[in-house]
Amino acid sequence: MSDSIEAKADSTLKPGGHRAQALALLSIAVVVYVLDQLTKNWVVAHLPEGRVVPVMGDVLQWFFVRNPGAAFSMASGATWLFTLLAVVVVGAIIWQIRHLGSRSWAVFFALLLGGVLGNLTDRLTRDPGFPVGHVIDFISTPWLIPAIYNVADIAIVSAMCLFVLITLLGLPIDGSPRPRKATAEAPDSSEVDETSETAETAETDQAVEAAEAAEVAENEASSDEGRE
Repeated sequence: MSDSIEAKADSTLKPGGHRAQALALLSIAVVVYVLDQLTKNWVVAHLPEGRVVPVMGDVLQWFFVRNPGAAFSMASGATWLFTLLAVVVVGAIIWQIRHLGSRSWAVFFALLLGGVLGNLTDRLTRDPGFPVGHVIDFISTPWLIPAIYNVADIAIVSAMCLFVLITLLGLPIDGSPRPRKATAEAPDSSEVDETSETAETAETDQAVEAAEAAEVAENEASSDEGRE
């Protein structure tokens, strides 16, 4: 049962599968990136900065802020550092594409790549300028977390959750079958052969002894008859 579920979730790819996974990765990443940038451009054009706009009461609000820090407005004093880190992450993802053969890993890298590129674009193109531009955040869910975030942040956090799941399941990045736990070792064939030979020898010896005993008994009986 578990084998069939794993096979559906993450199968070994046929030749050409690496290219298919790479295309799927890029497609998902593009969707995330475009959605992130479109929503940010809409926010800049239509929402007042620094003011709460209720959408679904306290469940969902728009709150336009410019974030110089990391995801969820953290570490606002190290903008250039996060720009450099984002560039490194993008490079690492592109490097890993050639090893990619797993659907689960492809989705993880796609979400991470789209999210990182979305926020990196803000740092490179928005005020106050390259490479310390401020990221546009606008989604507020006070009942869930106090931070303000955007579509790119959602993609990055989703990727991290998927990464934890993939790691726990032990799914290889190249799509090969998941390593199995070692089963109880089967007896060595030479040991089996030796045991069978010993048993056969014991049976032969017993047969010989029985024959000899029968022969002795027969001889004794013949001797007794001769005497009579």
